[in-house]
Amino acid sequence: MSPSKLSPARQPVFVLVGGTGDLALRMLWPSLAMLDQDGFLSDDLRVVSVAREAVAKTEFLGRVQGAIEKRINKDLEDGTLDRFLKRVSHVALDASDPEWGNKLKAELGDIDTLDIVYFLSVSPTLFKPICEHLETAGLSRAPNRVIIEKPLGRDLASSKVINDSVAHAFEETRTFRIDHYLGKETVQNLLALRFANTVFEPLWNAQSIDHVQVTVSETVGTGDRLGYYDDYGALRDMVQNHLLQLVCLLAMEPPSNFNSDALRDEKVKVLRSLKPITADVVKEVTARGQYGAGFAEGHQVAGYEAEKGSPSNTETYVAIKAEVANWRWSGTPFYLRTGKALPSRTTEIVIQFRAVPHSIFGAAAQPNRLVIRLQPDEDIKLTVMNKAPGLSADGMQLQPLDLSLSLTNAFDSNGDKPSRRRIAYERLILDALNGNNAAFVRRDEVEAAWTWIDGISAAWAEAYPKPQLYPAGSNGPISAHMLLERDKRVWND
Repeated sequence: MSPSKLSPARQPVFVLVGGTGDLALRMLWPSLAMLDQDGFLSDDLRVVSVAREAVAKTEFLGRVQGAIEKRINKDLEDGTLDRFLKRVSHVALDASDPEWGNKLKAELGDIDTLDIVYFLSVSPTLFKPICEHLETAGLSRAPNRVIIEKPLGRDLASSKVINDSVAHAFEETRTFRIDHYLGKETVQNLLALRFANTVFEPLWNAQSIDHVQVTVSETVGTGDRLGYYDDYGALRDMVQNHLLQLVCLLAMEPPSNFNSDALRDEKVKVLRSLKPITADVVKEVTARGQYGAGFAEGHQVAGYEAEKGSPSNTETYVAIKAEVANWRWSGTPFYLRTGKALPSRTTEIVIQFRAVPHSIFGAAAQPNRLVIRLQPDEDIKLTVMNKAPGLSADGMQLQPLDLSLSLTNAFDSNGDKPSRRRIAYERLILDALNGNNAAFVRRDEVEAAWTWIDGISAAWAEAYPKPQLYPAGSNGPISAHMLLERDKRVWND
């Protein structure tokens, strides 16, 4: 049951800590405005921005308005901005100030009448002092809850420190860890695709599926994130975070029901079933790469080390052959890859089914393939074999045919005006306001993921310390292609 239902008399308040930051301006303010436009925010909801920067109200609201207009553009309806900006206020507070909590409390008013959601859009290093301020000032009491952004820490030990600091103020049921991939429409649709259709679920196992590919490729380099990225690398930044969440949704067992604990229990089982990768096999089942000089997005790229200005063993590309060691998936590898400065910006999942056991059509019958694309466009396609139209002297001719399950084609048209593609944060913010944590990551999930990732990091340190160079704009290091060639498979490029 949501906290708002437990306390119907309380006024809802959304406190955005880091309200002047990049994430807030690009994603969070537009998401809140669109929730308002679509009628998902209660009439009495207040939105309070907190940041170190002292800025006049008029200037601050101008920034928020500009961010919303830039992101939403033509989908912004008349009246939305005026209505939304009336909800918004801003208070300048520095987390190093011991009176941070009391000053926020003075801004909020009588906290016993409020139902507060805090979104900490700040560095994880500030989670501890901010949560301490909230607890000291009595601002963390139930039903109030907190949203924090992954990745949390850079390994299991540092993750525990961060989670412990948050847990001191907010128990697990009131802690909402965001992985924004879980708010994407196509990712959410994975659950419907698997568990609402008898077509797929009986085939969703090692007996029918040859292998699975999960790809997150980016055309950009590290840009202004280089300082952060050099300490994390692709393994910690992307695999531990987004890719493993996708693996969980793909590999999990059917939950007993649709409540948050049932879903997350099954995800944790997948993470704990991942076969550890040790130093004796790490070069055979992983690939590490770092982009060098080349061309990406039509521009010359100097290379990672040249951009950093010093040598570095940080990987900007990683590919992994992962094995889910359980009854359902034994023998079906999950190939994961992610990288920067690649030819295309793509996030997709490929379910490669096995070939028919005996083909009466010879080699012409290709195995079925399900491709779930998350970006740049959201689409689901199932490739089936079909008789080619027309006559042939050589007997029946086959050709692959894509059956589109496109969300865009099926749902995104309303007369002549296509409907808007939602920001993933919209769904997650709405769920947090309603106390629904099913699409958020539980602590034991985070720790199980870090345990597996830490094993790979340790194996790399022992047996694979230096990433292989690949030219910016190419498809990654040769070792990534050899990873599949050894298994007589190829990436879906």
